[in-house]
Amino acid sequence: MKLKKLIPQLASNIIDLHFDTEPRAVQSQSIPKIKSGADIFAITPEKTGKSTALLIGIIQQLKEPFEEAPRAIVLTSTRENAFELEEQFQLLAAKTKLRSFVAFDQGILQYQKDEIYDGLDVLFCTPKRLMELVNINGVPMTKVKILAVDEADTVITNSHHAIIYRIADGIKNPQLLFFAKKWHQSFDTVEERLMKNPHYIEIE
Repeated sequence: MKLKKLIPQLASNIIDLHFDTEPRAVQSQSIPKIKSGADIFAITPEKTGKSTALLIGIIQQLKEPFEEAPRAIVLTSTRENAFELEEQFQLLAAKTKLRSFVAFDQGILQYQKDEIYDGLDVLFCTPKRLMELVNINGVPMTKVKILAVDEADTVITNSHHAIIYRIADGIKNPQLLFFAKKWHQSFDTVEERLMKNPHYIEIE
């Protein structure tokens, strides 16, 4: 996707941060599909720009702050990954004023619930902690429209697929974005159970 097709605040941030203004293959293929509302499997090796593509797509979809409940949830395998993603998101989304927060295992559950209810647009979270928060009504789910899984092959390998199914089943017509380094056999079940005509993007 060319910069001129992104919202002005996002395009301006990309230029100011000296990110590549010419999109990489996974970005040019996935961002328009995210913008269209399609479900996606994006399979691409490390260092190909897949996480950046995911974040740009989410920012492009959400555009600006809206109400208090999160509209996107991004799952990833570890606390460290969640903070790295959120840090990059904050840089890319700075001029949009989109709000984000990280919830992770071993963090204080009530504190994380309170921060979420203070209002945000994107929640970055580890799967186990998301399930714990949902079990105590710690995440308002009524406005969620995007469920994204970064490092999806690792998340699935760690037996978190049941959590993903439960969360997705609790969201009305979510857009599902699975970004991974390699295809995992459990993705076949994800497609069958949760997705509607997903698009496949594979970069070698």
